[in-house]
Amino acid sequence: MNHHFKPLRTALGLALALSLCGPLPVALAALAGPDAPAATMLPGSSLYQVDAGLTDQHGQPLRWSDLHGRPQLVSMFYANCHLMCPLILENAKALQKQLGADGERLGVAVITLDPARDTPQALAAVAADHRTPAAWRYLRPEPDAVRALASVLGVRYRFRDDGSINHTSVLVLLDAEGREVARSEVTGIAPDPAFVQQVRATLAAD
Repeated sequence: MNHHFKPLRTALGLALALSLCGPLPVALAALAGPDAPAATMLPGSSLYQVDAGLTDQHGQPLRWSDLHGRPQLVSMFYANCHLMCPLILENAKALQKQLGADGERLGVAVITLDPARDTPQALAAVAADHRTPAAWRYLRPEPDAVRALASVLGVRYRFRDDGSINHTSVLVLLDAEGREVARSEVTGIAPDPAFVQQVRATLAAD
């Protein structure tokens, strides 16, 4: 059984925990690469300041910052997880369904913690098994980008000897420019009503 870590509640607290000195924009800049053109168009508090390359479940490459432009629901998981990760997916599905027509304006991105094993084909299989909407993105980061993405999203994780991964089970709501608006710890299939309302408010303000 996976043990789950209490998520860090703010990006600033996360930056301090990582011993990155200075305010949040400086902390994010320390994680961003020198060649991140989209980042210069985003606010300093945007999590998209991190320069990370990914591949989706269809084998298409993209940058982390390509998700900007509309609110996103983001989480991290791995395909071979049989306890909390399925709950994360089902919780996000239920949340989007509760939004009704507004749910179509919410992007959903699920990022693997295990790019060595989670090929695009493996991620596509998870999408099919859970019958998630076709618009969802299952993303495989470049191996050296996993730690940086987990850090800015407040996801703590570690590999166990049996190949499983202990990790934070959380949904993170980002606004259209990549700033964290809210987060919800996943403990079951039913989404937190207060978190659903925060998603609604973010979509209404977009």
